[in-house]
Amino acid sequence: QVQLVESGGGLVQAGGSLRLACAASGIIFSINFMGWYRQFPGKQRELVATITSGGSTNYADSVKGRFTISRDNGKKTAYLQMNSLKPEDTAVYYCIIERAYDGYDYWGQGTQVTVSS
Repeated sequence: QVQLVESGGGLVQAGGSLRLACAASGIIFSINFMGWYRQFPGKQRELVATITSGGSTNYADSVKGRFTISRDNGKKTAYLQMNSLKPEDTAVYYCIIERAYDGYDYWGQGTQVTVSS
């Protein structure tokens, strides 16, 4: 089975930084992408950032210029560097891996990011 283990969430003041990590364990074949979604209370999960197996990235407009996604293929780990954090970034952040074979999405357990004003 594939598991995604997230780390790096926590409480930070506005303007501060956090770095999230998502490590994939277990056997997995080719992937379409890894990344993060986030979910605000009472809202749908929304895309934050993704990185494809080839290294292409995309970001939600709300985080462009502040967040950077990267990867370490050898460790099957993705990172989300979050700078200039705002209170509106407060959410539960979920790691995702989409399997290339059939587009199946694996999800991490979620990690809370709280940004105080």
